[in-house]
Amino acid sequence: QVILVESGGGSVQAGGSLRLSCTASGRSVDDYRVSWFRRPPGKEREFVGVWEDDYTYYRQSVRGRFVASGDKSKNTAYLQMSNLNPEDTAVYFCGAVPKFKGYYALRVPHEVDYWGQGTQVTVSS
Repeated sequence: QVILVESGGGSVQAGGSLRLSCTASGRSVDDYRVSWFRRPPGKEREFVGVWEDDYTYYRQSVRGRFVASGDKSKNTAYLQMSNLNPEDTAVYFCGAVPKFKGYYALRVPHEVDYWGQGTQVTVSS
């Protein structure tokens, strides 16, 4: 089992920045990798970005603005979001994917075994 706890959401104006954190715990945490997703209003959950074992990947719309990172000693993943725009408004989630599924699975919502509770990010124009 893996428990994911997120923090750092909030409301900002366009052009602002936020940093999300996701801390993992549980007896199986070493068997999983973590990536970031979001669910915009009225839309399906979508992949945002990942940094794991020096593997990084981002959805096209956030490249150059979002940076994923992690601190393995704290079992914590981060998502630094800069130059936010209203289209980034969403509930953001971290998700844990089993390591045996490989790195591509980190971009696929239905490959996630465990989800964080989600944190709201609202960007006003």
